[in-house]
Amino acid sequence: NIICSIVFGDRFDYEDKKFLTLIDLIDENTKLQACLQAQLYNFFPTAMELIPGPHKQLIKNIHQVDEFTTEIVMEHQKTIDPTCPRDFIDAFLNKMEQEKGNVDSKFTVETLTRTTLDLFLAGTGTTSLTLRYGILILHKYPEIVGNRKGNKYIKIFS
Repeated sequence: NIICSIVFGDRFDYEDKKFLTLIDLIDENTKLQACLQAQLYNFFPTAMELIPGPHKQLIKNIHQVDEFTTEIVMEHQKTIDPTCPRDFIDAFLNKMEQEKGNVDSKFTVETLTRTTLDLFLAGTGTTSLTLRYGILILHKYPEIVGNRKGNKYIKIFS
């Protein structure tokens, strides 16, 4: 939700069905990216389009996440106040407006949706995985948890 606040300018309720679906899609994609077919798709996309497998679900999920991001960008375009940007999307839209006459500008709606998606995925995926592994390590090796004694931390090792 912190990433959502920065990127989308809003927090989602933890019971929000769209938000939960988004998180489920991201989790599923994390698992699907490890499959052989998904890795082969990166090297042979044309050939892999013809072959069924889990990579097809991965692509479908990516499209659904992209639709979610595009929907939020379109809503921001309707409600933007150029004098008061709410978040990353508004700042990008303001820059798009400044670059409107420049044909070489990289500030496009497509770039905005892709960048927004990248920020969201990088912020949620890596952070949650890091926290999961950190908690798993602390659970597996409880003896490395520091105890506070006075002003010093003492690590307990066997």
